[in-house]
Amino acid sequence: MWRVRPAKLDDLQQILDIAGTQGARLSSTLPKTEHRLAERISHAQASLAAPAPKTPRRILLVLENTETGQIAGTAGIDSRAGNGEPFYNYRRDHLIHASHELGTSRRVEVLYPSHGLTDHTLLCAFSLRPELRETTAFELLSRARMLFIASHRDWFSSRMVVEIQGVQNEDGSVPFWDSLGRHFFNMDFETADQYSGQLSKTFIAELMPPNPIYVTLLSDAAQAAIGQPHRQTQANYELLQQEGFLPGNYLDIFDGGPVLEARTDGLRTLITSHPKTLHGSHDEHGETCLVAAGEGEHFRCLLTPMAETLTDDVKVPVSAWKGLEKSAGDRVRISPL
Repeated sequence: MWRVRPAKLDDLQQILDIAGTQGARLSSTLPKTEHRLAERISHAQASLAAPAPKTPRRILLVLENTETGQIAGTAGIDSRAGNGEPFYNYRRDHLIHASHELGTSRRVEVLYPSHGLTDHTLLCAFSLRPELRETTAFELLSRARMLFIASHRDWFSSRMVVEIQGVQNEDGSVPFWDSLGRHFFNMDFETADQYSGQLSKTFIAELMPPNPIYVTLLSDAAQAAIGQPHRQTQANYELLQQEGFLPGNYLDIFDGGPVLEARTDGLRTLITSHPKTLHGSHDEHGETCLVAAGEGEHFRCLLTPMAETLTDDVKVPVSAWKGLEKSAGDRVRISPL
């Protein structure tokens, strides 16, 4: 059985191994070195404490096979994008260049450096082993974050964002980066991305040009890549849109990928999820639903067949009890697939 739970330091090596299975970069918010990742997991564990921590909460969840202990994916939530520092993106806009004397005008797209999304809640660090991308485990891992937010609503802001990885070629080149960022950072995309996950974000402000970028000056490939998701993130992109996220006017500052935005309380899973009382059943049939239980470090979420009673309770197989680490009479939160 697959279930989602908070990450532990014991998961560190398996999380690092997942990074090697990704066709695209794992995430700019999840370090790829053992030392930095251990710090990230420790921060996540501290964030699960009930009293408000001194720094913004950074949650890291993992997808676990309960029979084998295998970790097959990660999904993160930063309660405040930027985590106390500016959260950088490009904002798309247009300028009108006109000459009254010549009687001509032209609408030109420009990109403005921005940190307007700072302090919105950020979904991040999503990765999954390739063999699970077209299974229900994919939806479980992605939507478990929404149930976590529903169960800890006061930890998170009224607006949410998620950066979707942008276009990368088969040879590893990144058209948007190669046409823009590379000229100012003097490093390849992978190195810049690793620095973004490991260091303070001040280096972005120090090296990126503060002026508007005229899109027409970029290469044709870079222009075509603006706002487009990497092909391996297409399923995640579509699932998030079904959840209620929509592309706005912001782009990832490195690869030009789309940034999706949503109102937290308008998300599908938050609207459709309801607290119920748990009961057991020996029947393995019923509507398959997401079921979550527990708070903080005890949060657990899985997919299970479920039947509702006339008293508005829910019955699930005993195996689901064990996965949730709950028993009869405990409260759970459910949401349909």
